[in-house]
Amino acid sequence: MSGTPTDAARARRRPAGAGADRWVVLVVLCASLLLVALDATVLHVAVPAVSEDLRPGAVQLLWIVDVYPLVCAALLILFGTLGDRVGRRRILLIGYTLFGVASAVAALAGSAGTLILARALLGAGGAMIMPATLSILRQVFPDRRERALAIGVWSAVAAVGAAIGPLLGGLLLEHFWWGSVFLVNIPLMLVCLPVGRWLLPESFGERAGPWDVVGALMAAGGLFGVVLGVKQLGAGEPLGSPLTLGPPVLGAALLVLFVRRQRRRTYPLVDLGMFARPAFSVSVACIVLAMLALVGLELIAAQYLQLVLGLSPLRTGLRLLPLTFAAMAAGLAGARLLRRFGPRRTVCAGFCLTAVAVLTLTAMGATDNVRVLVLGFVLLGFGLETTLFGAYESMLSEAPQAQSGGAAAIGETSYQLGAGIGIALLGSVMNAAYAPGLASVPGVPASASAAAERSLGEAYEVSGRLGGPAGAALRSAARDSFVHGLHVTLLVSAGLLLLGAAMALRLPRAMQCGTAPVGLAPQREASRTDARV
Repeated sequence: MSGTPTDAARARRRPAGAGADRWVVLVVLCASLLLVALDATVLHVAVPAVSEDLRPGAVQLLWIVDVYPLVCAALLILFGTLGDRVGRRRILLIGYTLFGVASAVAALAGSAGTLILARALLGAGGAMIMPATLSILRQVFPDRRERALAIGVWSAVAAVGAAIGPLLGGLLLEHFWWGSVFLVNIPLMLVCLPVGRWLLPESFGERAGPWDVVGALMAAGGLFGVVLGVKQLGAGEPLGSPLTLGPPVLGAALLVLFVRRQRRRTYPLVDLGMFARPAFSVSVACIVLAMLALVGLELIAAQYLQLVLGLSPLRTGLRLLPLTFAAMAAGLAGARLLRRFGPRRTVCAGFCLTAVAVLTLTAMGATDNVRVLVLGFVLLGFGLETTLFGAYESMLSEAPQAQSGGAAAIGETSYQLGAGIGIALLGSVMNAAYAPGLASVPGVPASASAAAERSLGEAYEVSGRLGGPAGAALRSAARDSFVHGLHVTLLVSAGLLLLGAAMALRLPRAMQCGTAPVGLAPQREASRTDARV
């Protein structure tokens, strides 16, 4: 049928940034983000239960925790740029479906291998969801003042999802088996899928020229190899091992080839010229450093609260609530802080406040200290959320609107890359500081000491089998070594955060506000829709 489009067709194509509809879109996008953020941390408190049930090896356990951000980081550029081509809403809805199916597989996994595969599929689903939410947000909020507020809400939801993940996981583990932490994704997906299809507008980016499939695969393989190499180091592989050197060398080579390919192409997959803008490149680096500190510390903190202090999973989640509330406050206040102090001072202050929080947490010991934990987590939540908000807002505002999909993919890649490297790097630091304390415990056989050096959980199991004075001595030495390793890890994190504060000094002093024209799809897409109607 041809001719004049119907009123319904016009309504479907109207700009989502017009009127109050954009705030409804924000609610849907935040619900989508909550789905992904929850899954990033909901497994943390379930690690001991998974270890007891599935009996994974040390490397398998690292894969179970780390494969989600690893796969997600590798595929973000691929799906972010594909969304610019075929429609961001379409990719988002496919991501919902994959996320729900993978959650069911993870919940029913009967082996470590099946759980790793399910977590990898969850990472692929997350890679479809995350850049779509941010690029659609950039499109429907062209005014920077409103966009700053929207990103503040968006980032607060991300922080809340990541922080309440352990609480929700702990609550479920109090009453159900560990697989229940994945089932929570399915009701959220069942709500987001029909609501998103009904309310979200379709959005397209720059579609000139062919989509660079080879470049997308090169970027995915390169990112995967680099993070995998760091992960092998975190698992204790020797530096000269082919498993340690091979993946990062191959990954780095692929990334170099990817950059050279993009520079030669008339229509590149990602406009690398954005990195020539200090505000963009520095913001990306700040996101990596902030996430490196946050995710690694959260995982170690969950183990400290459960294994050292002996708290239940539910009480562990409750102890992390101050971080959640502080992050919410920072996200909601972020737009006002950014307008008043500008990106440079906002992000720099966020890094410094987070470093103070990390140093405060070095007062943690083998006994419970509620005041130190609450103060440290409040400062940590507010500081990190302020940092992430300011960096995301500066990065997204610096990118051209037509390339918001690629910019969002780069931002989310840095987010997930920082998370994956954080778990591997800080885990490696933790293991290096923890293991020497168990090398020669009086009365403990060398074989038992070697097994106890792998993790605190295994040390407790070995001490239980030994029993008597030797078992008690091993348990005490393992707990003290873990606390020592935690302190060393916190000091390393503080150094990285201060490095981030120094980098943030290159961001713009003031927030320059402006309005860009609103339009979700290029005019040629509207014309094509008219012809179909």
